[in-house]
Amino acid sequence: MPKMKTNRSAAKRFVSNGAGKFRRRRQNLRHILTKKSPKRKRRLGQGTEVDATCVRAVKRLLPYG
Repeated sequence: MPKMKTNRSAAKRFVSNGAGKFRRRRQNLRHILTKKSPKRKRRLGQGTEVDATCVRAVKRLLPYG
């Protein structure tokens, strides 16, 4: 059986931690920041775990993650 290919765009967006869960960046921190509160912008700057409904799709994109 041939090696499975990693989706390179997904590899740049997600990283797996020691528990086998995936981390991701949050959206909405690129532009139009003036209307967003400092508290919201601080929270958006922190990473978060991939939602349980999307984990299966991410694992398919990153077979060696």
